[in-house]
Amino acid sequence: MFDFRLKVFHTAARRLNFTKTAEELFITQPAVTKHIHEIESYFKIKLFERNGTKIKLTQAGEILFQYTGQIFGIYRNLEFELNTITQKQSGTIRIGASTTVAQYVLPPVLAAFHKKFSDTKVTLTTGNTEQIEHDLQNKKIDLGIIEGRSKRNLFRYTAFVKDELVLIANSHHPLAKKGMIRPEELLNIPLLLREPGSGTLEVIAHALKPLGIKISQLTVEMQLGSTESIKRYLLNSGTMAFLSIHSILNELNNKLCSVVEVKNLTIERDFYFIQQQGQPESLADLFMKFARHYNFR
Repeated sequence: MFDFRLKVFHTAARRLNFTKTAEELFITQPAVTKHIHEIESYFKIKLFERNGTKIKLTQAGEILFQYTGQIFGIYRNLEFELNTITQKQSGTIRIGASTTVAQYVLPPVLAAFHKKFSDTKVTLTTGNTEQIEHDLQNKKIDLGIIEGRSKRNLFRYTAFVKDELVLIANSHHPLAKKGMIRPEELLNIPLLLREPGSGTLEVIAHALKPLGIKISQLTVEMQLGSTESIKRYLLNSGTMAFLSIHSILNELNNKLCSVVEVKNLTIERDFYFIQQQGQPESLADLFMKFARHYNFR
């Protein structure tokens, strides 16, 4: 419905990487460049400053990024309002979500959903990916939200929101000031990992594989069952951990911990909605559509 060139620009402005923009939008990198140049030609102003492989927004780019965010927010609201205007929704939705999603992503979505659909009751349970899949299979929940990569034919998967896992150290850690390490240095760093069956652990293992590193080769000080327990342990020790960027925003803002980059390693993932195959339209679909239109700032 909206101009695709603006979507290309907005994605590029958010990612600050034309290659990743092309991958996310399923187009070629030359196509990304072409769309950006067309917008720059139309407004007769540069939107990005390029320094080798790195790009950053110009002042004009910052302004356009702000307005495209507002435009897409309006379109999301318009689409949802028109799709639900004739419907009276009531009943209960049983949602099961993996811990990262339940603690750091869903709360504002649930609050906004309740404000709009106050006659609809929502219950939320948490567990790791295996537990959520088990509960969905046994009809204990109506909708699951997980963070794993593997997909089973029993379920229908719908992408929800993107996430990035970053290597974290407390602000007093010797490597916190270094800012970047080589992949092989990971082998000697005491790490905290999530428990077996965790979607986060699965994603980390998948991302390390191209670097020739297996989970079994890492120096694992402890495996813990929640992000909060990992954060509290990490802040009081010399360990490090891969955590969702959603989960450590407060600690980063308060300078309690720092991100340490690993050369040639980027760990990105999608959080997925999962439903039983062949499940009829339901309140779960309403929540899923609402959440996918929610504007994460």
